[in-house]
Amino acid sequence: MPGPYSAAEAYVGVRHCLAQKDFMEISAQLVKQLRERTGAGMMECKKALVETKGDLGEAEVVLRKQGIASAAKKSTRTTKQGMIGAYIHQGSQIGVLIEVNCESDFVARTGDFQELVHDLAMQVAAADPQFVRREDVPPAALEKEREIARARALAEGKPEKILDKIVEGRLAKYYEEVCLLEQPFIKENTTSIADVIKSKIAKLGENISVTRFVRFKVGDMARAEEAAASESA
Repeated sequence: MPGPYSAAEAYVGVRHCLAQKDFMEISAQLVKQLRERTGAGMMECKKALVETKGDLGEAEVVLRKQGIASAAKKSTRTTKQGMIGAYIHQGSQIGVLIEVNCESDFVARTGDFQELVHDLAMQVAAADPQFVRREDVPPAALEKEREIARARALAEGKPEKILDKIVEGRLAKYYEEVCLLEQPFIKENTTSIADVIKSKIAKLGENISVTRFVRFKVGDMARAEEAAASESA
């Protein structure tokens, strides 16, 4: 016959029982809410809720981090399928066309993918990004912003030894304003567009990428012509 448990074994046993109890006490309604918000599986949602003691918001963060890690593994896959999304804002003053790609026609036809494309088109309409990602910003434009940030910091009397950090911080803010993937999501401003896409990659199991977009605003062409005429005058 085996001897009695040691104190350490008893402690581990108690911890295991408590963990099991916590796992069972997470309500089905809470799990359902988290599944609807994230698209993760039931067991993953339960584990995240146990880890965060039933905090729905924190559990979503846990799952999002897991999804980002999963998405990173798929980021090099080729995306040749997808769809062109269109969005016309109320009043018909702003319109957007956007191409979002995935790996298969099957995923392109899913409601989740089409919802993402619609959300991204709305993002472009509302936030007016100029580029898809950081790498798309022309070097000349980036250098100009760097010079502006440095001159502004000097004018504010910032110490020379921290100028580089200040400039990099302001460039990060610049990227957030002009690059779609860096922008806060209009439906949830604590989440970047890049993370929104990564969560869909994790849910759908395929790489997803934004290839291009164009934003139209009534009167933009006339304003651009006026600006060009005034510069040449």
